[in-house]
Amino acid sequence: MRKIKLTKNEKEIENTLLQGEYIDLDKNEFITIAQAISSRKKDAVLNIRMNKEDLKLIKRKAQQLGIRYQTFISELLHRVAHN
Repeated sequence: MRKIKLTKNEKEIENTLLQGEYIDLDKNEFITIAQAISSRKKDAVLNIRMNKEDLKLIKRKAQQLGIRYQTFISELLHRVAHN
């Protein structure tokens, strides 16, 4: 089984949950969050060629945000597609 690497923010959330600290949600709010998560599932593969300097800058920015660069690129594409 592959171990998932969590960001700092995700680790804080996990620790809070493990300590029993959480916020109760009503059913509608829970469903809204679950649907948002479900709609963001990645179910397609994209291979692209790009300038290596651009990729280097993207990797640097992703590292500053504490996320993987593939996730960062996916989020950028998602935002462009929905604007």
